[in-house]
Amino acid sequence: MKYLNLLLLLIPAVIVMEFTHANEAYIFAASLLSIVPLAAIIGKATEELSIHTGPRIGGLLNATLGNAAELIITIFALKAGLISIVKASIAGSILGNILLVLGLSAFIGGLKYERLQFNCYVSNLNTSLLLMIIISLSVPAIFSISGHIEPDRLQTLSLWTAVGLLLIYVASMLFSFKTHKHLFHVEHEGQNFEWGLKKSVTVLFFSVAAVVVMSEILVETIEPATKALGLSELFVGLILIPIVGNAAEHSAAIIMALKNKMNIALEIAVGSSVQIALFVAPVLVFLGYAFGHPMNLLFNPLEIACIILAIVVVNNIVRDSETDYLEGLILFVTYILISIGFFLI
Repeated sequence: MKYLNLLLLLIPAVIVMEFTHANEAYIFAASLLSIVPLAAIIGKATEELSIHTGPRIGGLLNATLGNAAELIITIFALKAGLISIVKASIAGSILGNILLVLGLSAFIGGLKYERLQFNCYVSNLNTSLLLMIIISLSVPAIFSISGHIEPDRLQTLSLWTAVGLLLIYVASMLFSFKTHKHLFHVEHEGQNFEWGLKKSVTVLFFSVAAVVVMSEILVETIEPATKALGLSELFVGLILIPIVGNAAEHSAAIIMALKNKMNIALEIAVGSSVQIALFVAPVLVFLGYAFGHPMNLLFNPLEIACIILAIVVVNNIVRDSETDYLEGLILFVTYILISIGFFLI
């Protein structure tokens, strides 16, 4: 963690480069890397704050702020009218969490333990919610491909889909943290805090503020930087931004798997994908109207196909409530192959 914090030195460097009008590719790379430690700090501050507030409020804080860095980046991208990057980032987060994060967690943890087991209720709930992701992405695409719906009506369909997704998200929060809380989060009990309440709130505030500044600069340089580097905006949105925004969750899930706490690793990985689809995506649909850039939920056919493929693979792996290093490797290699494919586009 202390070595990761060295990347915080990039924050003042990015600001200096921005004011001196340095090469956009350098600014893009530096601002992207600077968000990695900030995302980790947000995760740590949220975790500490959740210990002070208790398991119920703490769980809601973790669920709400778990993707704060990426949400901020996509909000600025949406405000700039970069809708294709916003959608790619949503798709990339779903893929990255269920394939890369879960895959690495199962693989590395599986090298230490022969079998990694998790709560059947956790796996079953996440399996159902992952299937809901397929439905939410497929419905707008099916009606669009059929040719029987006009663009403005597709926007209306996306709006109602967003409402439905938020409803399911709220219901899932109530299910996990209130009505059926006894079935979940048992491994979180008994934690001791390292930071005081005041420090946790202060660190969280300033780290979020720093992400806001870096995200705005990052979005401003995406178009010129991608041209200079020869990268497609689809690859940047689908692979680079999600990896940076979810860096803290990547490491946290792996650490939990090494401690044989696969329930938490599964919640971090699959739960984050669910949150992106059921909470972040609908919020961005609503914000699109406020920014004057309405966004529908019609994704690129390649994005939809890869997400469906990934969810089918993950559901087959988690349905027996246990995993191992081989299944983790399968998920990881699947993610690498998809990444290479989008890089070559």
